[in-house]
Amino acid sequence: MSLHVSRWLRYLTLLVGLTGLLPGAGRATSTLDDTPRIAVLSAFQGELALLLSRVDAPQSYTVNGVSFTTGVLQGKPVVLFLSGVSMTNTAMTTQLVLDRFHVTHLVFSGIAGGVNPALNIGDVTVAQRWGQYLEVLMARETAPGKYSAPPWMDDVKLPNFGMLHPRPVTVRSDGHSEESKFWFEADAQLLALARSVQGTVLDACDTTKQCLTHSPKLVVGGNGVSGQAFVDNRAFREYVFNTFEANVLDMETAATAMVAYSNGVPFIAFRSLSDLAGGGGTENEMDTFLSIAANNSAKVLLAFLAAWK
Repeated sequence: MSLHVSRWLRYLTLLVGLTGLLPGAGRATSTLDDTPRIAVLSAFQGELALLLSRVDAPQSYTVNGVSFTTGVLQGKPVVLFLSGVSMTNTAMTTQLVLDRFHVTHLVFSGIAGGVNPALNIGDVTVAQRWGQYLEVLMARETAPGKYSAPPWMDDVKLPNFGMLHPRPVTVRSDGHSEESKFWFEADAQLLALARSVQGTVLDACDTTKQCLTHSPKLVVGGNGVSGQAFVDNRAFREYVFNTFEANVLDMETAATAMVAYSNGVPFIAFRSLSDLAGGGGTENEMDTFLSIAANNSAKVLLAFLAAWK
């Protein structure tokens, strides 16, 4: 071996050793489990608790601080995890599960704020499409109470709420290098399956005997919207209903819908009303009815998985 080659090999050995000390170096990017699975996600623990308790043969994984549980739920191979609250967390963890597991479908379960005045706390909604309604232009005030978009911004078409003018988001996917979209559709076959479980019996009371004054129902279809704000404002709630014809609003689902679209993975979301987003009584009701709403969403999802052939 020549002196030149010997020095080159020693250099490579040193380089490989140093690379192993760099942040993220050598981090595995392969899938952790090759079984085709339905990914089931919720924003926080209280929403996922009932579903986790029903998983057979659970096995745990942790990636980037996110815990994943694989197993069987209602006879279907699943991977369950928490998305985290709000849009960025949800987008990150949804992509993470797609990268590390063999995911065939994405299914969200959790609570939401009610927007449609025809719906009540405890009702479960399965929206046909989801939009990111807080992707906005904060417009210049050109006269008292009047706000205008720059003339070159030609995608501001929806009615505004004061200075807030909704806009579409830009998304890339296999089919499109770049496109602007506002609505992201739930999978049509999954929606049809959701309609088949409309007879699911929903809870009107929780374990503490906190009860609703009505019998909750399942509503399939209509619109849902998501954004990085907790809404507890009657005027804004009315604007959201009038502008987007939304049944519900939350802080995560549209992010998962966008990631699902970008990756070509079928998606659906079950959301139960824990509060009326400012349209209820003298204070927000989420803390009071969270358990009923979370369990109702999970019960519909369990019936949905049981009906899945």
